[in-house]
This record gives sequence, C-alpha cells and structure tokens, in this order.
Amino acid sequence: MIIPIRCWSCGKPVAHLWKEFKERTEKGEDKGKVMDDLGLKRYCCRSMFLGHVDLIDITARFKKV
Repeated sequence: MIIPIRCWSCGKPVAHLWKEFKERTEKGEDKGKVMDDLGLKRYCCRSMFLGHVDLIDITARFKKV
C-alpha cells in the first residue's frame, strides 16, 4: 500500500524519502547506495523500504460497495 509516515520501530520519518528512492532505483541505481545517500542507516528503516510492495495502483481500481 502506501509507505508509512514513520518507521514502525524507531519512529524516524521516512515517507518523504520514498518517492526519490523509487525513482532512483527504477533508473538502475543500487538500492543500498540510494538508502545510504538518503540517510537511512538503521536496519529497521532500510527493511521498510526493501520489504515494501506498492499496491496502491492495484487497490485503486476497485470501488467501495
């Protein structure tokens, strides 16, 4: 779905970094280097980005009944 605003473990704000992370990795940059550049040093924050599955486009197709 949508990336959480804060890391669930440490509470660091991470949502504002998602768009840049996604754009840079789609261009072919290494995910680890991009996270280092964005300041994501902790394992908990990095795992949120690596484990995130962007399903918003799929769920947006369905109507609420």
